[in-house]
Amino acid sequence: MEQVTIVGLDLAKRVFQVHGATADGGIAIRKKLSRGQVLAFFADLPPSVVAMEACATAHYWAREIGALGHNVRLVPPAYVKPFVKRQKNDAADAEAIAEAASRPTMRFVEPKSPQQQARTMVFRTRDLFVRQRTQTINALRAHLAEHGLIAPQGMSNLANIRRLIDEAAAEAERLVVETAHTYLEQIDDLSSRILKLEATLKQEAARTDASSRMMTMPGVGPITAMAIEAFAPSLCVFRRSRDFAAWLGLVPRQHSTGGKQVLGRTSKMGQRDIRRLRECPEFCALAW
Repeated sequence: MEQVTIVGLDLAKRVFQVHGATADGGIAIRKKLSRGQVLAFFADLPPSVVAMEACATAHYWAREIGALGHNVRLVPPAYVKPFVKRQKNDAADAEAIAEAASRPTMRFVEPKSPQQQARTMVFRTRDLFVRQRTQTINALRAHLAEHGLIAPQGMSNLANIRRLIDEAAAEAERLVVETAHTYLEQIDDLSSRILKLEATLKQEAARTDASSRMMTMPGVGPITAMAIEAFAPSLCVFRRSRDFAAWLGLVPRQHSTGGKQVLGRTSKMGQRDIRRLRECPEFCALAW
């Protein structure tokens, strides 16, 4: 077998596709692996560049394969898609990953540590519960409106919604009142879970020096500080705070040609979890 210099690994739940390429771009390996065969395969492979899409489970596999002596590169999926030839399948995806990772100007995602991923899990679990609470409140308001009970909008008006239900208990249908109280119990349960997760985030934020310094800035609390630590790479990779702002996606969409600059609205690219927490997150880079 020829010397493999770069390996493209298409991740999946059970069946993984491997594409190994030589220094001149020739095909050296093309095979399928089961989940249990992946680490054994790379343990027998000489140290090389292993490329994967930065998708689900990628950070776990990056740590495991990197521990075997390989140089792991995570490529954003959007940058891999242009290299897929004709029809899409696992073999074509693995080849496209290897091709994309071999480009000298390609940008890569830094693998996350287990600690970062744990904080990410806490942050996104809280985010999920907040969305579920909002959905529950909106569903309750919609049901009440069908019975002529117009409830005010927003979490801050939850007490007014409770009072509205209690006042209508004598006139409204019994099932309406009982079901409304079921909604209120669900909202209370979600609120208590959100408070517990926020307490966890505050404890984690107080443990690190970087988060403590960021929280001294106006408008930056423990949730924003922990989001930056969980989702952002080491801020040493950014030359200036404006580069961090661009990484977050705080740049206008461009459609320029012929030397004429055409700038539109702020795009939806970049790291949305951090960007939506603070109005001007580029200043957070100055605190690190």
